[in-house]
Amino acid sequence: MEIFLDQLTTATNNFSNIIAGPLVFILLGTGLFITITLRFIQFKRLKHSFNVVRGKYDDPDDEGDVTHFQALSTALSSTIGIGNIAGVALAVRLGGPGALFWMWVTALLGMATKYAECTLSLRYRDINKDGSVSGGPMYYIEKGLGPKWKPLAMAFASCAVVCSFCTGNMNQANTVAQTFNSYGIPIWLSGAIIALAVGIVIIGGIKRIAAVAEKLVPSMSAIYVISAFFVLAMHADRIIPSFLLVFKEAFSLEAGWGGLFAVMMWGVRRGLYSNEAGQGSAPIAHVAAKTKEPVREGIVALMEPFIDTIVICSMTGLMIISTGVLDATDLTGAQLTRAAFEQGFSFYPILGSTIINVSVLLFAYTTMVAWSYYGDRSIEYLVGKKAIKPYRYVYVFFNFMGAILPLTFVWSFGDIALSLMTIPNLIGVFFLTTALKTMTNDYFSKEHLNTN
Repeated sequence: MEIFLDQLTTATNNFSNIIAGPLVFILLGTGLFITITLRFIQFKRLKHSFNVVRGKYDDPDDEGDVTHFQALSTALSSTIGIGNIAGVALAVRLGGPGALFWMWVTALLGMATKYAECTLSLRYRDINKDGSVSGGPMYYIEKGLGPKWKPLAMAFASCAVVCSFCTGNMNQANTVAQTFNSYGIPIWLSGAIIALAVGIVIIGGIKRIAAVAEKLVPSMSAIYVISAFFVLAMHADRIIPSFLLVFKEAFSLEAGWGGLFAVMMWGVRRGLYSNEAGQGSAPIAHVAAKTKEPVREGIVALMEPFIDTIVICSMTGLMIISTGVLDATDLTGAQLTRAAFEQGFSFYPILGSTIINVSVLLFAYTTMVAWSYYGDRSIEYLVGKKAIKPYRYVYVFFNFMGAILPLTFVWSFGDIALSLMTIPNLIGVFFLTTALKTMTNDYFSKEHLNTN
């Protein structure tokens, strides 16, 4: 069995690397195209997004299941996860400090991409007879582009189901189990407890998921950001040199063009994994928002890559670089980030360990819960409502399997599923850009929005 797993891990890792190259250019190219087409909407309309989130335009009579803030929290609960802790550390370890710069690029362009996919998701969503909503890339591909595109919509939904088992589930469970295994807790026991905790929440559907996310996401993000800020403040004299190192190595040709591409690849892959812009997952959460204005929810969604990557991932990366643990240790993943926290809290290292352990647990838990919703919406599109309950039980089983399988295999397989999910979504977004531009211009041409 061990030999088989080693061979399978090698195969998945090789295939993941093969498709990573095209994905880098497709992702960045689509984000740049949308940014230019919509005239840098992610910068011009950021203020309006804050107004929407704080409830300025809320109408309780609008169709939908959750508020703008709950939809944002649910989507952030999947994006703010292990990628912010282990993913950033992995990118910086394997791609060097320069990878952090390409994560920033992915996020800034990804803000426009996420606006596009979430706006389209609201525009082409279905309102069910019971008042609930269904939507996501599979719906705007089929309804926006026409029935002949249904195979592409089904391809997305199929990949989304697979990705929900991997990226949003197994990867998270694996990191939590590995983290607590270092304290002597058996991996199988961690896996069983995590699976049970996830199962308890996801049986309740989107309203219970949104209620949990609304409470956990703001508090867990605040704890992590405040703690990371403290570590950076303790190493304030190294912050500017760390920034300079990031920019220097982002364009370094010391290792040749192949080395430069490797840095880009790791930054973009981990950036996509972290903020999910262009992946097509967030639109499934945002589609449940109570609003009659698709653009309004898209504006809310563009905040996610900014919060996730520009703020939280940046703090993680800069901590790892400024504390010196990147050069002083051979650690990677969550263990490398934990070492940075322990260094930052050197006067009381156990406090640093506790913060990262709690963060890993909460970040992973909310991500696993949110991704179950993405998966059951996708399986409903493919098979119908009868498949939702069996899917959730299978999801919980994969959660346990993710905890006990080898780390490299789980992450490589997750990257493959993520890439295969992203491509059909970006194709749909690209061909619907004209409709998107029309909706955007119409919404912002309204007089009462001109100054908001």
